[in-house]
Amino acid sequence: MFKNKPSWKKKTVSPRDVLNKIDPGMNIFIGTGSAEPRTLVNCLMHAEGFRLQDLTLIQLVSFGDAISYKALQSKRYRLKTFFSGWVSAEAISAGQVDLVPSRFSAIPLLMKKGQIPIDVAFIQITPPNKAGYCSLGVGVDVARRAMAQADLVVGEINQEIPFTLGDTFVPFDAFDMVIESLDPPFYFPRFLVDPIFDKLAANVASVIENGSCLAFTFGPIFEALPKHLANKKDLGIHTPFFTDALMELVESGAVTNRKKGPFRGKSLTAYALGSKKLMQFLDKNPIVEFQSIDKVFHPLEIGQNHRFVFIIPVRRVDLSCRVILHNSKGHVTAGPGQMADFFNGAEISRGGYTIVALPSRNRQGNPNIRLSSENAPDLLSLPESIDLVVTEQGIAHLRGKTIRERAQALIEIAHPGDRPRLVDGAKKANLLYKDQIFLADSAHFYPVDIETRHTFKDKVDVRFRAIKPSDEDQMRRLFYRFSDKAIYYRYFSPIKTMPHEKIQEYVNVDYRDTLSVVALVGDPEQQNIIAEARFVKHQNKPLVDVAFVVDEAYQRYGIATYLYQMLTKLAKERGAQGMTADVLASNRAMLKVFEKGNFPVQARMEQGIYELTIDLSTPKN
Repeated sequence: MFKNKPSWKKKTVSPRDVLNKIDPGMNIFIGTGSAEPRTLVNCLMHAEGFRLQDLTLIQLVSFGDAISYKALQSKRYRLKTFFSGWVSAEAISAGQVDLVPSRFSAIPLLMKKGQIPIDVAFIQITPPNKAGYCSLGVGVDVARRAMAQADLVVGEINQEIPFTLGDTFVPFDAFDMVIESLDPPFYFPRFLVDPIFDKLAANVASVIENGSCLAFTFGPIFEALPKHLANKKDLGIHTPFFTDALMELVESGAVTNRKKGPFRGKSLTAYALGSKKLMQFLDKNPIVEFQSIDKVFHPLEIGQNHRFVFIIPVRRVDLSCRVILHNSKGHVTAGPGQMADFFNGAEISRGGYTIVALPSRNRQGNPNIRLSSENAPDLLSLPESIDLVVTEQGIAHLRGKTIRERAQALIEIAHPGDRPRLVDGAKKANLLYKDQIFLADSAHFYPVDIETRHTFKDKVDVRFRAIKPSDEDQMRRLFYRFSDKAIYYRYFSPIKTMPHEKIQEYVNVDYRDTLSVVALVGDPEQQNIIAEARFVKHQNKPLVDVAFVVDEAYQRYGIATYLYQMLTKLAKERGAQGMTADVLASNRAMLKVFEKGNFPVQARMEQGIYELTIDLSTPKN
């Protein structure tokens, strides 16, 4: 009768046999998410006639489905967790679940020291291989530490979970009792991506450089990211959760892990959350490395990765850059313990940075960028650790910025309809200058579509976009880097200072009658303006007047020529039939830019100044 049965099946017992070993007052460790031993937990939740009283269930992250809110109300069980996932969030508020504030990387040490005592460990495992080793499957968690401390170790063998590689191998004889799972693994559904989240993901992807290392979780932003990252090169993965979306990113070829620190060549993770297809992908997959949370969450491990990027989906952000975290099913990243570890890891990483991402408005049409988040629940106040905030409206670069500059940058990526109220409130709160210029209509006309990048000689990578009011300080610094000669070439007068009152008039444009393009270099989280070009429409004429300025350290790279080509294209698209420009006769370099252009130039000299007219209707032959 047993000839065709695997040998491990002969050693299995029934869940009732396990429950008979449970005494009142015990602490029971349970695996997380897809690693939740559902048969054991379901039997525990619904068992009658056993001595199942006053039990403490210990689960690092509570977003499986076996531990129900209703069962917790029975008072036979309490849940102790380190993360307020969707099962425990409501119960925590009701006082029926104990939340342990802790960095995830510190949890194994708490267990080792006995500060989190464990009497019984319920662990989901694969069937043993020929060598007698099981795999911990889709959740390494702190299973080894729990097993080492527990007096009773119970394995639940689930034949549908993948045999994953890494620190996952456990001898079959390490288990005191073994049952066979009667339930499939807990599969996580995928998220629909609406156009707002698709645009948001595109903006996030635009600041992720080749060779970056990413932390991934799940939700609509991460669901939309793979297609926007698919053309990147040599991305690395060091992440708490491996998902279907991340599987797609790996399969696109963008992920090689060649430039990582620890576990080079492997995508490092602690948990897998997703579909049956994901489980099949992970089975004996040598490019995915499962490790315990003291490896995956430790800031020093994270920080060894070059250019580590931590992306946080949040509910709201205020003008002081305090964020309101998610605590719903669609956003499992918002654990304070996880936040602290990954924030620190990104700060340690060479070239690393943290991105906060959110739509500018919520589904009810209310603003997600607010004046203040005082007294809000789920508040994370670490403004010094947030480098970029991204909405579908744009990107706010915050590193090294003052509170006033941050407020200005955040207002620029708020929904256009919310910006007037934010500006008024920020002025009253002294977050902006009292005389701060705000062109309300310009919020609706910012030309996102002109953003581009180009690599010039010597591998100088330059990004181009329309100017923003928050560029005030950058433009001042650009001005003060110029020599007297360069200032005279640009402004035709020996200007010595560029105070706030003057420069803010320059950076606030309406994007219709005046359009300005700036060129930036540097890492995504800290870019510097090195050039600016603009045109201003003539009154009552189909012409625009153009002017350029390029940092002297970046001249002779062809940047002015590139900007001129951009302006001619943009001017034509906006109905201009020609351009005018005034250039000093001694400014041969700028004259050459116009001469090399694609359109004929007529020049008239008057008092040492060439008055140029460019006909945009007739390209050169």
